[in-house]
Amino acid sequence: MMPSMAKDRSKPLSEINFYCRPCFQSFRAEPGRVEDAPEAEHHPFEYFAPCPKCGAECEQAAWERGLLKAWANATGPRTEEGKAATAANLEGHPTREEALRTRFNAMKHGLSARTATYFPAKPDGYAFCSACDVDRVWCASQPACSKKTELFMLHHAAFEQRNPKHLTGIYADLQASLFAVLQQILQTIIADGVKIEAPQYYTTKDGELLIAEYVDESGNRRIIKDINAHPLFKPLGEMLSRAGLSLADMGMTAKVIEAEDEEMGRLQEDQQQRGSMLEFQQRQTSALEALAGAIERAKSNKQRDPVLIEHQAQNGGDA
Repeated sequence: MMPSMAKDRSKPLSEINFYCRPCFQSFRAEPGRVEDAPEAEHHPFEYFAPCPKCGAECEQAAWERGLLKAWANATGPRTEEGKAATAANLEGHPTREEALRTRFNAMKHGLSARTATYFPAKPDGYAFCSACDVDRVWCASQPACSKKTELFMLHHAAFEQRNPKHLTGIYADLQASLFAVLQQILQTIIADGVKIEAPQYYTTKDGELLIAEYVDESGNRRIIKDINAHPLFKPLGEMLSRAGLSLADMGMTAKVIEAEDEEMGRLQEDQQQRGSMLEFQQRQTSALEALAGAIERAKSNKQRDPVLIEHQAQNGGDA
């Protein structure tokens, strides 16, 4: 990619990737101006060059500065033991779970992958391009919009693995956007009012447009108006029902609340009954234990009764 950078990064480089912010132009050229940057220990230089399209002075591309720092800080095994341990870590890979992830590398890198051709790459050609952070020059060289290809990949991964968790972030953003639209609709209705008034008019035979009006009992001229509900009421209701945001869906109606209160009362009553039964069982157990003790004491007293002992002695030991 940049072979000179891997050799000696303590000296200025001969070719640099630049990015022009005014015209979104990326280009690779020899730097026109090199400044010392001692605060950047990994590569103490800053590069500037004129844009070939608009002539503005451009800085080195941020991604290339990041690569320089990453390469400078990169470490790896240097001893034979370390290299052997690293090689041993690769044994048994990829696992089944890793294979489910890595099989989409071809789609990510474009090797034998299907492409979201219904969204061809058109820098600044779509409404959402104005807020896109993808480099326009790089985007133009791609077969499809990278943002839409990312959605394409995520949905294919979710459906092939039957795992909707891949789409959690997308649908969370979508739900947030839906709420933002609902708030805008409500704010518009509140600002405009719940009714829209429009004057009635008619056209004469000569093609003249006249406003319909009349004179009231006081002699004042009154304009006849059509009064209709705000047109945004209908899409507001549809969005609330389809998104499951109605009071019934959220369990906030009086009927649902009453049913929940009744169910809670039954549960509390059942718990009280269960508590009473448990107490009754405990009392019975205690009474049976006390009864067993009383029986043992009665037997003991019977054996010590002098009348019984004398009777047994007279009758040869029979009770």
